[in-house]
Amino acid sequence: MQVFLKRERSMVYPENTEGTARIELANRVFFRLYQCANMLHKTGTKAVESEGLTTQQWAVLGALSRPAASGGLSVGDLARYLKVSRQNLSGLLSRMERDGRITTAADERDRRSRLVSMTAAGMRVWQDEALPKIHGYYEQVLEGFSVNDITHTLHYLLKLLDNMQLVDDRQGGGDETVEDR
Repeated sequence: MQVFLKRERSMVYPENTEGTARIELANRVFFRLYQCANMLHKTGTKAVESEGLTTQQWAVLGALSRPAASGGLSVGDLARYLKVSRQNLSGLLSRMERDGRITTAADERDRRSRLVSMTAAGMRVWQDEALPKIHGYYEQVLEGFSVNDITHTLHYLLKLLDNMQLVDDRQGGGDETVEDR
């Protein structure tokens, strides 16, 4: 692998030092991640639009469908899980509640906090309508990927996400005050 990377660096950037090549490759990786995120939003939304969903709503329903969320999730916990701001999540949750996909209620353990849960109608849309289309979408976009390829991709994305979380924490992104709840 190391030999391949050195050859790749010299083939792509023969005049660059290893440090410069690393930055150039990083730029390409992050630009491709940006493109992938945009294409996921565009093509993923088309995959579930007949159910009245967007990729953001797909992510919320997916998060709420996990066994760990069976009793509901606080808005803050949901925002942290999805790696979005509470402000961005707020409007999305309002639309989903209006559409009958989710419900919010005061948390009995902490009245300042609101719990988000999937409604029966939301569960029906998720399980019966959206999931089959999502699984078909996965098959299309992962065509040509072996199980090993998918495992390695997941490994590296999790490693990248962990490092990004550390950067976010250092930048104060993990700070939440009582007023933010």
